[in-house]
Parts: sequence; structure tokens; C-alpha cells
Amino acid sequence: MDIKYKPKLPKTEQPIVIIGAGGIVADAHLPAYKIAGFKVHGIVNRTKERAEKLALQFGIPNVYNSVAEAVEHAPENVVYDLTIMPEQYIETLKQLPNGSAVLIQKPMGDDFNQAKEILALCEEKNFKAAINFQLRFAPFVSAAKYLIDKGLIGELYDMEVRVTIKTPWEIFPHVIIHPRLEIQYHSIHYVDLIRSFLGNPESILAKTLKHPAKNLSSSRSTILFDYGDTMHAVINTNHDHEFGPEHQESFIKWEGTKGAIKAKMGLLMDYPQGVPDQFEYCILEDGKSPEWKTVQLEGSWFPEAFVGTMANLMRYNEGSTDVLHTSVQDVINTMAVVESAYKSSDRGGVKVSEQLK
Repeated sequence: MDIKYKPKLPKTEQPIVIIGAGGIVADAHLPAYKIAGFKVHGIVNRTKERAEKLALQFGIPNVYNSVAEAVEHAPENVVYDLTIMPEQYIETLKQLPNGSAVLIQKPMGDDFNQAKEILALCEEKNFKAAINFQLRFAPFVSAAKYLIDKGLIGELYDMEVRVTIKTPWEIFPHVIIHPRLEIQYHSIHYVDLIRSFLGNPESILAKTLKHPAKNLSSSRSTILFDYGDTMHAVINTNHDHEFGPEHQESFIKWEGTKGAIKAKMGLLMDYPQGVPDQFEYCILEDGKSPEWKTVQLEGSWFPEAFVGTMANLMRYNEGSTDVLHTSVQDVINTMAVVESAYKSSDRGGVKVSEQLK
């Protein structure tokens, strides 16, 4: 089967100015842009030495001292790529020219109130603004969407994300201290992914949990989406599975009335080295036993999915598509689901003892 899963690229050259020079820039943004042939015009970072190091490594011609200087020297048709921490978004976005095309690193703020501020500012300044929820564009996700959109697995009635791994949070020093660690900085990817397939849920049931011997705000979560009586959608994450690779899991599974799809997210296993992804599907045929087929896809979540978010923004900016998939107007809904998950977790469930009185 010829599965279409690679992102469409823009027709015009749109130079990129990167604001921030953290690990994600070196590991994903710049390698992805190199793969796609995107031109990176310049980079700026609070610690200039980090920007200079990346500029030397990736052949970026301009390193700026400030965001204001980067804006002053920005070429025509520029796209700004914000890779900084959420608490810096507002002050940075205020410095960008009205009408700019902007790709903002996820999450869309540290909480829902901040997300609403970011949305209001982007609309006030008439930005073409997207949030970098790049999992939507991972090869295995795009391939699954192709099969589902073609109707090949029938009516979708079950979607599951399961992650049972050992996550080395210590390599993310700015993230590990966050009071909303697991959902806000990890499972938020899956929340956004489920929304991209199923839309907004009616309600959320969730519980996010600490490890008894670790100083983390949370490291395991279960999030159940309510889409009515037939659609089952759930996220189960466990970052504390320190018992070797034998029983680690990292997958997304879609089930429909005519077939099913399972995608192994190899990146998360033995992170950051990762293991190979695997994409499998099964389409039921009358009179035949179910048969799973494996398809070899090129690329993975890192770095190839990062091509997709930037390419979509560039195509929207040039007018070759009228859909900005991860627009701030869409992602505010992801942030609302995340906020609902935390409220559900804090409030707790129905007390069994009340039923026994």
C-alpha cells in the first residue's frame, strides 16, 4: 500500500530566525530544517555563546545580541521560531512585528491563564501563530491519519496511548522542577494528538501521581476522555519503569470497525538514544483470519516531525494551505483539556465509603 505520510513543503523560501538555543534546537529544530532545506537566517539567545556554538555547527550566518536586534535585521518573509521557556513568551512576542509568522514551542504557557494571554496577544498583533505540537506530524501519526481518513479501518472507536518507560528527567534541568511536570510537559503531546483525531471531549477524568522516592511533582498519569458511549480514548503514562527494557512500552493504538493500527514510538525507549519505531496495521477481510502488516517508514518523531509543524506554518503563511493545524486558536483547546485534567486530578473521584453508609 502506498501510504502518504511525508509533509508537504512550502513553495517559497521563508528565512527562519530562531529565538533560543537550548537542547531541543540542536537535537530537533536545526536537524529538521536541514533535512527540509529550510534556510535559517539567524539565531539569538540570552547566553550568546550557546547561539554562537549552534551557528558554527549548523552554518547559521547571523548571531544576534537581542531579540530587538534580530527583528531589526530580519529579512523579508521571515518566520520566527520561539524555542524559549513559556515564562518568556509574552515579553518576546511583544517585540515581534505585527502580522509576523511565529512558531512557538509547546506548551502554550505554563497554565491555562497564561495560554489565554498568549492567544489574546497573538490575535491583537495579528500573528500567524502556531504551537510546535510536532507529534501530529510524526511519520507514524501521519501514516495512521492517512489510513483512517481513507476509511480503511472503518469507524474509529478506540484510541490509546501507553507509555511505560524510564525517563531521564535530569537531562531537562529547566523542566524537572516544574510543579506540573508530567501532563504539562509530556502527556500534553498525547492530549493534543487525541484532540487532532477526535476533537474536543465532553469531559475529562484524570489522576496524575508522584513517585514515593523521587522529588518530582508527578511522573505517572492516567487521562480518560469522554466522547460518549462508544469512543474509548485513554492516556496511560509511567516514567518510573526502571526494571530494564523487557517490559517497557511506548505506543499509540487506533481501533476501528474494519481494522486497527499500532505505532511504536521508539524515541521514548532508552531516551535519548531511542530504539526503532514500528508501524503496523490490520484490515479485516471477509473469510480471512486477521493479519498484521508492517510498513517501514522513513524518519521518526525527532527530528522529522519538526519539519511538519514548520512546513505547515510556512505553507499557511504563503497561502498554499488555508489550514494551520496547530494554530494558537486550536491549541487553546488542548490547554483547556490539560487544565481540566489537573482539576479532575485535584478533586478526586466518587468516594466509595459514601456508598456504604
